[in-house]
Amino acid sequence: MHVVRKSLWAVSALALVGVPTAAWADRASKLTYINGAMGRDAEYQLQEAGFKHISTNKNSMGYVYSYWWDSKEADCVQVEVYNGRVETIQNATHGDCGHSDGGGDAAAAVGIVAGAAILGALLSHKSSHHEDNNHHSDADAERLYERGYKDGLYNASYHNAGRNDEYAAGYQAGVDERNANLSHHTGRGGYHPAVSFNDLQGARAAGGMSELESRGFRQVDNFTSGNSRYSIQWNPATRQCVQVTIADGHFYDIRDIGQNPNCR
Repeated sequence: MHVVRKSLWAVSALALVGVPTAAWADRASKLTYINGAMGRDAEYQLQEAGFKHISTNKNSMGYVYSYWWDSKEADCVQVEVYNGRVETIQNATHGDCGHSDGGGDAAAAVGIVAGAAILGALLSHKSSHHEDNNHHSDADAERLYERGYKDGLYNASYHNAGRNDEYAAGYQAGVDERNANLSHHTGRGGYHPAVSFNDLQGARAAGGMSELESRGFRQVDNFTSGNSRYSIQWNPATRQCVQVTIADGHFYDIRDIGQNPNCR
């Protein structure tokens, strides 16, 4: 039974990870005219070119990655957007668009994907979550990355008993996406008013400080440690006490610390 399960996972993983980019049609190179376009215009142009939107995810640096599938040509492309404009468009794996790379009988390919779904093996993370923008070719490494990604995304405890780099990288990718998706949230619950500040993560220090001031915060303490500077910000109207970590001229981290002797 264990052998069967392992074989099914291996087959499913191969269907999802895919084959080297060189084996696909280089569709992305024919879409470079979309580079620089506003997101809404790029969406229309992709649809005109025969693509259908599959999914979108963003990271904590403000980059948005969307995946598009052309069923006629069986192609998947990834579109990277920053500040509302398309930065790059490149080929992605069929798995990123939720399809098998195929290469054989179509019914068999559908069966492989269906089997993966039953086993819970379909990847929820995309190639853009990896630092090199590529899924692991090794099925076990990809499985560990996926487990870490889901744990980080859904705020589960970090559990890396094997001390695997793949799990650690996946967990960080999940945390980054969760933070990006919740950038609108103040970090507070209940019924009391609060001001959002998570969108300032990564902002330039001078602009970020001005923006905090415009939102009702004032600096009540600051100190340095190593190459980082820390600023304690207090909003008397909402009673939020926020710590800002500044490194390399940017907001490296910003969080509500609840209380500080100077937050009063």
